[in-house]
Amino acid sequence: MQRLRGVAARLIPFTAQWNDRARQWRWEVNLIGSKQVNAFCMPGGKIAFFYGLLDQLKLNDDECATVMGHEIAHALREHSREQISRQMGMQLGIGLVGALLGVGELGQNIAGTVANVTLNLPKSREAETEADRIGVELAARAGYDPMAAVSLWEKMAKLSSSQPPKWLSTHPAHQDRIADLRSYAARVMPLYTAAKGSAAAGK
Repeated sequence: MQRLRGVAARLIPFTAQWNDRARQWRWEVNLIGSKQVNAFCMPGGKIAFFYGLLDQLKLNDDECATVMGHEIAHALREHSREQISRQMGMQLGIGLVGALLGVGELGQNIAGTVANVTLNLPKSREAETEADRIGVELAARAGYDPMAAVSLWEKMAKLSSSQPPKWLSTHPAHQDRIADLRSYAARVMPLYTAAKGSAAAGK
């Protein structure tokens, strides 16, 4: 728990550049005693890690920072609120069109499935990629190796036996994600080098 709080303390000072309101958030870190491989951050700065994530993936500090940065990024960019608004708008639109055209329940269900695959899921994958990139940059600015994102998702890929087809998934495919993270981590490596240099000079 102390380790997680230490990681958070280094990441939080860099959050305001993505959401100025984060300066007023009441940040806290919680460790949940569950075997689930999961973590989240709620709007307002409530961070939670499940014990299973730490235990099953044997995360080092750099990988912890990658996960935490990713979850913080979702909160900073308010992805959950966007998703709820998008789904409500989509359901309302389908209902109105169905009523106007006299389409029955089956037709509306089919329209909902099509809208989900063509609109909702791609937006969800975009949000995941944005959170990946912001998380990696947060970690780099805080002095954590951004390349840890690659080792993290290699571990995740080994842990999960299968993924749905990319176009039916809320998350990018593992290999696509790893390739994007490798590229983005290289871009923010100078931030990591500068942070490490500042830390060494301060000792």
